[in-house]
Amino acid sequence: QSVLDPGINDTTIALLTRLGVEVEVPEGEGCCGALVHHMGREEAALASARRNVDAWTRAIDQGGLDAIVITASGCGTTIKDYGFMLRLDPAYADKAARVSALAKDITEYLVGLDLPEPVRKPGTIVAYHSACSMQHGQKITRQPKELLARAGFVVREPREGHLCCGSAGTYNILQSEISVQLRDRKVRNIEATGAEIVATGNIGCITQIASAAKLPVVHTVKLLDWAYGGPRPEGVPDNRAVVAAE
Repeated sequence: QSVLDPGINDTTIALLTRLGVEVEVPEGEGCCGALVHHMGREEAALASARRNVDAWTRAIDQGGLDAIVITASGCGTTIKDYGFMLRLDPAYADKAARVSALAKDITEYLVGLDLPEPVRKPGTIVAYHSACSMQHGQKITRQPKELLARAGFVVREPREGHLCCGSAGTYNILQSEISVQLRDRKVRNIEATGAEIVATGNIGCITQIASAAKLPVVHTVKLLDWAYGGPRPEGVPDNRAVVAAE
């Protein structure tokens, strides 16, 4: 995500700051280790987990963190699993469990805030794609759609929403033929909703769906940021936006 679309994290920081949340990016944090974990490279995955646990534990001990907010659901699923991954490591078991307990998807965190009225209500029709790592891995289904609706978007759910888009970590590389079949099926169902844009919370899904969809595919947080005073995401139509009265 930091390479394919660094604007997702930038937008998240801007939105949280605008909402009065102090954001810290601890020194030493890095890749969560999900991709090497998918590939069975367990030691590399655990090394990433330990590095992040160390970085976040320092931040917790130095001033406290209310949450570790994550904007890629594949990463979120992995970080929430750090406690299990490191349960047999006596030097990290307790610290990892502490980190996992603080991990929240951005939509989990936002839905718990006392949000103001949106600056604008776009009225744009959004097809919401729930990433497998979001709906199956983390059991997050309600929060993203609720936030989009509260922000003034018209949310539509595609048929067969439980099915994978075909990205699935490294699956789109290792099983490319099946991945394309899943992608095309997903795109057909999305476009059948009559939506103007697609929202989802995982960079793998964004990249996969955007490779075939005719609609713009954006991270959910970019749409929420737009509604709460941020810039309109690139490629997103602005044909219905209603600006709130002062």
